[in-house]
Amino acid sequence: MSDHIYIDALELRCVIGVHAHERVAPRTLLCDVQLACDTRAAAASDRLEHTLDYDAIAQRLRALAASMQPALLETLAERIAELLQREFGARWLRLRLDKPGAVAGTRGVGIVIERGLRVPA
Repeated sequence: MSDHIYIDALELRCVIGVHAHERVAPRTLLCDVQLACDTRAAAASDRLEHTLDYDAIAQRLRALAASMQPALLETLAERIAELLQREFGARWLRLRLDKPGAVAGTRGVGIVIERGLRVPA
Protein backbone atom coordinates (compact mmCIF):
# COMPACT_ATOMS: atom_id res chain seq x y z
CA MET A 1 0.00 0.00 0.00
CA SER A 2 1.20 3.49 -0.77
CA ASP A 3 -0.57 6.66 0.14
CA HIS A 4 0.17 10.05 -1.38
CA ILE A 5 0.24 13.48 0.16
CA TYR A 6 -0.22 16.11 -2.53
CA ILE A 7 0.00 19.83 -3.08
CA ASP A 8 -1.80 21.21 -6.12
CA ALA A 9 -1.01 24.48 -7.93
CA LEU A 10 1.41 25.84 -5.33
CA GLU A 11 2.52 29.28 -6.49
CA LEU A 12 6.28 29.70 -6.60
CA ARG A 13 7.96 33.01 -7.46
CA CYS A 14 11.38 33.18 -9.07
CA VAL A 15 13.38 34.70 -11.86
CA ILE A 16 13.56 31.94 -14.45
CA GLY A 17 14.18 31.72 -18.17
CA VAL A 18 16.78 31.81 -20.89
CA HIS A 19 15.62 35.00 -22.62
CA ALA A 20 16.65 38.49 -21.46
CA HIS A 21 13.04 39.60 -20.96
CA GLU A 22 12.52 36.66 -18.56
CA ARG A 23 15.48 37.69 -16.39
CA VAL A 24 14.05 41.11 -15.46
CA ALA A 25 11.56 40.19 -12.73
CA PRO A 26 10.24 37.17 -10.83
CA ARG A 27 7.34 35.30 -12.36
CA THR A 28 4.82 32.89 -10.90
CA LEU A 29 5.19 29.19 -11.55
CA LEU A 30 2.67 26.54 -10.55
CA CYS A 31 3.91 23.43 -8.79
CA ASP A 32 2.01 20.17 -8.28
CA VAL A 33 3.69 17.55 -6.14
CA GLN A 34 2.74 14.06 -4.95
CA LEU A 35 4.78 12.36 -2.24
CA ALA A 36 4.44 8.68 -1.39
CA CYS A 37 4.12 7.92 2.29
CA ASP A 38 2.36 5.62 4.70
CA THR A 39 -0.35 7.61 6.47
CA ARG A 40 -1.54 4.84 8.82
CA ALA A 41 0.49 6.07 11.82
CA ALA A 42 -0.87 9.59 11.37
CA ALA A 43 -4.42 8.30 11.04
CA ALA A 44 -4.06 6.25 14.21
CA SER A 45 -2.43 9.00 16.29
CA ASP A 46 -4.06 12.05 14.68
CA ARG A 47 -0.69 13.79 15.08
CA LEU A 48 1.05 15.92 12.46
CA GLU A 49 4.54 14.63 13.28
CA HIS A 50 3.49 11.19 11.97
CA THR A 51 2.91 12.42 8.44
CA LEU A 52 4.29 14.84 5.86
CA ASP A 53 3.49 18.44 6.75
CA TYR A 54 2.31 20.01 3.49
CA ASP A 55 2.42 23.51 4.93
CA ALA A 56 6.10 23.06 5.86
CA ILE A 57 6.76 21.58 2.43
CA ALA A 58 5.04 24.51 0.70
CA GLN A 59 7.06 27.04 2.71
CA ARG A 60 10.36 25.30 1.88
CA LEU A 61 9.53 25.09 -1.83
CA ARG A 62 8.63 28.79 -1.93
CA ALA A 63 11.88 29.68 -0.17
CA LEU A 64 13.94 27.49 -2.49
CA ALA A 65 12.38 28.94 -5.65
CA ALA A 66 12.82 32.50 -4.40
CA SER A 67 16.51 31.85 -3.69
CA MET A 68 17.25 30.59 -7.21
CA GLN A 69 17.49 32.21 -10.62
CA PRO A 70 17.76 29.20 -12.94
CA ALA A 71 17.62 29.37 -16.69
CA LEU A 72 15.66 26.12 -17.00
CA LEU A 73 12.60 24.60 -15.35
CA GLU A 74 14.54 21.33 -15.41
CA THR A 75 17.08 22.79 -12.98
CA LEU A 76 14.43 24.03 -10.55
CA ALA A 77 12.51 20.74 -10.76
CA GLU A 78 15.61 18.72 -9.92
CA ARG A 79 16.51 20.97 -6.95
CA ILE A 80 12.95 20.68 -5.62
CA ALA A 81 13.06 16.88 -5.93
CA GLU A 82 16.41 16.74 -4.14
CA LEU A 83 15.07 18.93 -1.32
CA LEU A 84 11.93 16.80 -0.90
CA GLN A 85 13.98 13.62 -0.69
CA ARG A 86 16.66 15.07 1.59
CA GLU A 87 14.58 17.16 4.00
CA PHE A 88 11.25 15.34 4.01
CA GLY A 89 12.36 11.78 3.32
CA ALA A 90 10.25 11.34 0.19
CA ARG A 91 10.86 7.82 -1.15
CA TRP A 92 8.92 8.55 -4.34
CA LEU A 93 7.65 11.81 -5.76
CA ARG A 94 5.99 13.16 -8.85
CA LEU A 95 6.56 16.83 -9.55
CA ARG A 96 4.95 19.03 -12.19
CA LEU A 97 6.17 22.58 -12.83
CA ASP A 98 4.06 24.82 -15.05
CA LYS A 99 5.26 28.12 -16.53
CA PRO A 100 2.01 29.91 -17.47
CA GLY A 101 2.22 32.32 -20.37
CA ALA A 102 5.70 31.24 -21.44
CA VAL A 103 4.60 30.29 -24.95
CA ALA A 104 1.94 32.29 -26.78
CA GLY A 105 -1.25 30.38 -27.48
CA THR A 106 -0.82 27.96 -24.56
CA ARG A 107 -2.15 27.89 -21.02
CA GLY A 108 1.30 26.85 -19.91
CA VAL A 109 4.36 24.75 -20.58
CA GLY A 110 6.45 22.80 -18.18
CA ILE A 111 8.02 19.60 -16.97
CA VAL A 112 6.95 16.51 -15.05
CA ILE A 113 9.53 14.39 -13.24
CA GLU A 114 9.36 11.33 -11.01
CA ARG A 115 12.09 10.40 -8.57
CA GLY A 116 12.49 7.40 -6.30
CA LEU A 117 10.75 4.04 -6.22
CA ARG A 118 7.01 3.50 -6.12
CA VAL A 119 7.04 1.02 -3.28
CA PRO A 120 5.08 0.93 -0.03
CA ALA A 121 6.45 3.35 2.55
